[in-house]
Amino acid sequence: MRKIIVSAAVITVIVVISGCSGMSTRDRNTALGAGVGAVGGAVLTGGSTLGTVGGAAVGGVIGNQIGNSTHKK
Repeated sequence: MRKIIVSAAVITVIVVISGCSGMSTRDRNTALGAGVGAVGGAVLTGGSTLGTVGGAAVGGVIGNQIGNSTHKK
């Protein structure tokens, strides 16, 4: 079951990234961070739904803030 969840999360990340052509850099970083966070949360918690959603939320916030210091100069 764990392998299926991780595989589904990876496929989701690939689909999201392929649809990023019209997104801003910040939006793309947020989506990518959420995808990576979801995969990481799923792996670390053994496929727990709460871990996956929590990882996606944390990853999305981190992805959104990446490069933020360069925009404030």
